[in-house]
Amino acid sequence: MTDARFSSVDSVRDQLREVDYLSDEGIAGIIYLADRLGKPILVEGPAGTGKTQLAKSTAEILGARLIRLQCYEGLDESKALYEWNYKKQLLRIQATKADSDDTGWADVSEDIFSDDFLLTRPLLEAITADEPVVLLIDEVDRVEVETEALLLEILSDYQVSIPELGTITAKQIPLVFLTSNNTRELSEALKRRCLYLHVDYPDMEREKEIVLTKVPNITESLADQVARIVRSIRQIELKKAPSVSETLDWANTLMLLGVENVDAETAADTVNILLKYQSDIAKARKEFAADSAAFEAAAT
Repeated sequence: MTDARFSSVDSVRDQLREVDYLSDEGIAGIIYLADRLGKPILVEGPAGTGKTQLAKSTAEILGARLIRLQCYEGLDESKALYEWNYKKQLLRIQATKADSDDTGWADVSEDIFSDDFLLTRPLLEAITADEPVVLLIDEVDRVEVETEALLLEILSDYQVSIPELGTITAKQIPLVFLTSNNTRELSEALKRRCLYLHVDYPDMEREKEIVLTKVPNITESLADQVARIVRSIRQIELKKAPSVSETLDWANTLMLLGVENVDAETAADTVNILLKYQSDIAKARKEFAADSAAFEAAAT
């Protein structure tokens, strides 16, 4: 078992704040438990709520190397775990045969199926690393159910079985984050191996604090208006609600435009920074036009 990385839940929250990740008690608590129990964390929630950034920020506060496996449909063992360097193996076979006709396959195979010919991919790289590692398995819900089986041995035992080499056990226990946007239900076998964390859109006060932290020189008044307007937009029935990263993009846009108070016209003109579907933009603009009095109240 790896030595404990954090002394308390409060220390997790405080260290994350130092790298501008504003966590709540639930987020800090799960990271603390994952560290102490040596278990992966499955982080689910809407896209753009800071799930990937949580892994990056954790790696930063630990001074650990971040190894990322970006999941996608069709991901297989050769891209996730390992593959053999077939070209190098073929060259070695040809060279060996040229040197001696008496060399048997047993001798050749023992040579070419060794570490020198192994190409490590993110999962194997994470458990064979000597230095501290944070492993991010990003958007795991994008792979097929069958592909999840590749992850189970690593997530439960922190080891990889390679037929030609045997079982490779982790030199150190990485801190593992799996993220999911909930596009499909994950298998029970995968969930059972993980601690679970749901990261939703932040409440208004926390989003305001995020804006104040991440957007240079923004006033508290403008940050408050941004948080209030984004919250009101998320209450509309949309194809895709604005993410926290889009909130920050919008706040930066308003700063670049020199906006101090957001009126209905300004919100309508810049809402395409927050929303990426024309139907959503049209709905938001209709709401802005109908509720222009609320903008005036928010600005005062």
